[in-house]
Amino acid sequence: MNYREFFSQFRHLSEKPGIGGRIKVYPEDFVVIEEPLPSIFEGRKHAIFLLKKRNWDTMAAVREIAKRAGISHRDVGFAGTKDRHALTYQYISVPAEAREKVEGVKIRDVELRFISYGRFIKLGHLIGNRFRIMLREVGEDAFEKTKEIVRELREKGGFPNYFGYQRFGERRVVNHIIGKLLLKGDFESAARLFLGAHDGSMEGDEARKNFWETGDVERALEEFPGFLRYERTLLHRYRETKSWKRAFLSLPLPIMRIFIHSYQSYLFNLYLSRRIEEGLPLNEPLIGDIVVQVKGGIPYRDRTYRVTPTNIDFVRKEVRKGQAMVSGPLFGFAMRRAKGIPGELEEEILEEEGLTLESFKRLPKPMAEPGGRRELLLRPIGLTYGYIPGEGMCFRFFLPKGTYATSVLREIMKDH
Repeated sequence: MNYREFFSQFRHLSEKPGIGGRIKVYPEDFVVIEEPLPSIFEGRKHAIFLLKKRNWDTMAAVREIAKRAGISHRDVGFAGTKDRHALTYQYISVPAEAREKVEGVKIRDVELRFISYGRFIKLGHLIGNRFRIMLREVGEDAFEKTKEIVRELREKGGFPNYFGYQRFGERRVVNHIIGKLLLKGDFESAARLFLGAHDGSMEGDEARKNFWETGDVERALEEFPGFLRYERTLLHRYRETKSWKRAFLSLPLPIMRIFIHSYQSYLFNLYLSRRIEEGLPLNEPLIGDIVVQVKGGIPYRDRTYRVTPTNIDFVRKEVRKGQAMVSGPLFGFAMRRAKGIPGELEEEILEEEGLTLESFKRLPKPMAEPGGRRELLLRPIGLTYGYIPGEGMCFRFFLPKGTYATSVLREIMKDH
């Protein structure tokens, strides 16, 4: 299953026809500029660089920079991963004493510019990202169609805040299934899928296919190419321990958690889609809903309150003023649960999946996931767009961290 087929199960909020088109024909069609937290520039222990990259995955670029500068990739900090098929600007930190080495690094399609000294940048140390996106191969009526879609969605409160395809895998859409298998304690099936899933379009797929068919670990270690380093780590560890559970626990924590987060994201998308399908409002709180506080267009997901019969009028006013948003579940053992009709929908999804919130606690400790809440709607800040003859539709907007430009475009394109 590719990501288009996968996403076809999630409902659009807009009912107007889309403009179609093609995204990311060239890397320069998708420009991402990170807006970091000002606090990253406090201190003197680390050197902060602006990393400009084209057609590079963030982790791959960080590893290559570290390798050429002679430092550990763990000493390179960054606030978030950026799209590979794009032109992106983001901040990285390195130990202050490594500044000159990093300044001397030369890599094709990678530029590094020293900005200042500051602190180690951790995941999440950003406010959001600015985007400039060109959609090609659209009709001359694309501008008018876009205007109608945007007007309709503004009336409905915003764009559906789906997790984008980057969360699940563009070609191997299996991360969420691996996460579910890990939650159910089926480490063997999770390993088989992680190692063996293939679509025949990527380097290493022949080796994956052979493993899928044979389960032969020794053969896989001979055939898996070196760049599949996490897969090779899993295979080596299994050969040593004969335990797929121990093999998974040998992976770096961020990699292990990708699978659980992907499954949480799938369940959130499912909840959001069901809510649209059942005609439940996304921009009007129901009794039992959990709402998140919003300041300056940025949601604060750690500040939540439940809608009750006594406060519903007040909460509705806050939502209308843009100071609160209705949320959906990021299932986990410490998640604040909704009640009423929204709570019933959450419960229904968990039951269908054969899980409880406690399931997220029974994972091996490093993978246990407390969960949380996420706003159901996405409101691009400063959204502008225009049709450029001979080029296509150009969009500019800012999004808070953790949200996806591809989810905005999906609603406009209606291509999947």
